[in-house]
Amino acid sequence: MSDDVLSVIPTDPYWQPEPSAADRAGALVTAMTGGLAADTDAEIEVDWYDAPTVVDSAQNLERIGCPVCRASIDREWWEDLVEAHEDGFPTLDVSVPCCGAATTLDRLDYDRPCGFARFEIAVWNPETDGLGDEELAAVAEALGHPVRQIRAHI
Repeated sequence: MSDDVLSVIPTDPYWQPEPSAADRAGALVTAMTGGLAADTDAEIEVDWYDAPTVVDSAQNLERIGCPVCRASIDREWWEDLVEAHEDGFPTLDVSVPCCGAATTLDRLDYDRPCGFARFEIAVWNPETDGLGDEELAAVAEALGHPVRQIRAHI
């Protein structure tokens, strides 16, 4: 069986909220994604990480591009990098394999959104395909920081 995961993360990969803000934002995301309905399979996880951790779109990710030369980046390079940093990335700095340019992992061109975060609200099998702009703004206000969403299929 496959799962869909809707993650809401801060736009700054190093930022973490205060616990009370995380509680408010988690409750809001739960309400917005159907996590309160008795007949739903949705599960909510609020996670804190010591270092920026990849939040990717899993099977939804089709292509990764270089922000410097615009070439396609080999998926094997990406997968090896993610596997080597399962406990988080001490730095997001990287030299891309296509042209050797220095950039950061969060600046790569992911054709389906991917991100890095030290805080994540993940909704497993949500009742929605994603949050709208107004909903994301409400979560950002509750959290105290701008947010973005990542949709994964696992």
